[in-house]
Amino acid sequence: MSGQLIAVGLGSGDESQLTLGIARQLRNAAHLYLRTEDHPVVEWLRAEGISYTTFDSVYTEHDSFPAVYDDIAERLIAQARATEGTIVYAVPGHPRVAESTVSLLSERCPSQGIELTVLGGESFLDQAFVRLGFDPIDGFQLLDATMLNPASLSPRLHIVIGQVYDMFTASDVKLSLMEVYPDDYEVVVGHALGIHGAEQILRVPLYELDRVEGYGNLSLIYVPRTEDEAVRNRTFERLHEIIGILRSPDGCPWDQEQTHQSIRKNLIEETYEVLETIDDDDPTAMQEELGDLMLQIMLHSQMEEEVGSFTVYDVIQSLNEKLLFRHPHVFGDKSANDAEAALKNWEQMKAEEKRLKGTDQASASVLDGIPRDIPALMKAYKIQKKASKVGFDWERVEDVLDKVAEELQELREAILSDDTSQEDTLLELGDLLFAAVNVSRFIEGDPEEALTGTNRKFVKRFRYIEDQLRINGKSFDQTDLLEMEKWWQEAKLIES
Repeated sequence: MSGQLIAVGLGSGDESQLTLGIARQLRNAAHLYLRTEDHPVVEWLRAEGISYTTFDSVYTEHDSFPAVYDDIAERLIAQARATEGTIVYAVPGHPRVAESTVSLLSERCPSQGIELTVLGGESFLDQAFVRLGFDPIDGFQLLDATMLNPASLSPRLHIVIGQVYDMFTASDVKLSLMEVYPDDYEVVVGHALGIHGAEQILRVPLYELDRVEGYGNLSLIYVPRTEDEAVRNRTFERLHEIIGILRSPDGCPWDQEQTHQSIRKNLIEETYEVLETIDDDDPTAMQEELGDLMLQIMLHSQMEEEVGSFTVYDVIQSLNEKLLFRHPHVFGDKSANDAEAALKNWEQMKAEEKRLKGTDQASASVLDGIPRDIPALMKAYKIQKKASKVGFDWERVEDVLDKVAEELQELREAILSDDTSQEDTLLELGDLLFAAVNVSRFIEGDPEEALTGTNRKFVKRFRYIEDQLRINGKSFDQTDLLEMEKWWQEAKLIES
């Protein structure tokens, strides 16, 4: 080893919280470095005549904390390699609790031939347990305010959030917590816990979290654990739990009896109900219908969890891995400057997935991958699109329109012929629809959307006819096609 480093903790308060061993290390250190002078123990160091060097100036040289911590670690390693004897590096709190520089040193020292020893120290958590009055054995999370993600929050656990340096950070914490907790949920702000004359413990509603003054290096936010259903119902954990209960022996008799096949149609129906809310541009209804669709996914996953095939977490894992793999322009080293390039990357990675899975390329078809049971209009569009990618396509839209006219004539002949069977006539109708789908591709439109729009337009105009009948005190058997056509044309004029 070419050098020695000892990392020690200064504790969360003044010198009374130092262990005898740490105090001895500080007094006897030939080379003492502090990550920061902004700590109550520093006054004791000065009173004891203990000399030290701080890295406070490094903070002004970088724009981010990770860069600061990286620089400090590199400087310590360089000093350890160049210095005879042992370097003592002192950090606030405990060197293994929310201390990035010590983590970096642990990773890098072995490869640099430096012996690193980490000694303890009271962390801010010790004071949090004492001053805030909760037992971590009940379940406890320690989170970093600068990297807080609502998905990581577990309301049934006590949550302590550190690194709350200022009101801006507190504001970010507030917004993240509001994704799960009610705006008026009581949280606790702790400043300088355990430090005589400086400690502040403030209980405030969540919405006031960024109005509290005094945030700094010795601040934290405590979110008490809760079993409140209003809070728990905003978590995926609770959803998974509810579905499990419904399917359990003590759950709902109807849910217990369901199988993949019995609720198969529900998945299709719920999907179309979501599409309806999208077409109606109705966010409130969309929220509800997306929940109903998610319920179907959860039920199918729960059924497989019960027999040990997979769980919903396996579903999530496979989806995450697929998204990461198929977006090399986001998560890898490829680039995509527009949507077309991104789609090309997606298709390339899909093909690579098949290769890695050992799919038999010899028997593979260009048309593989189209779902068997999707609506026929949508399926026709996907078939044509895949075929066009290998050059099997019309060159001009005029040729496609001629094909539509040809298929229409063949359908006309089949209908008027006494020799054509019902089955053959339907096939001619299918040919006409298939040709019409080709037109949609050439005008860069979706046939499903086109027909949906026409359906909606027809329904609106037909309801106008019904309204006029009611206004005139009539029923359908008291009118004729001529009168209905008049109202149909009125409806068209109103639309325009």
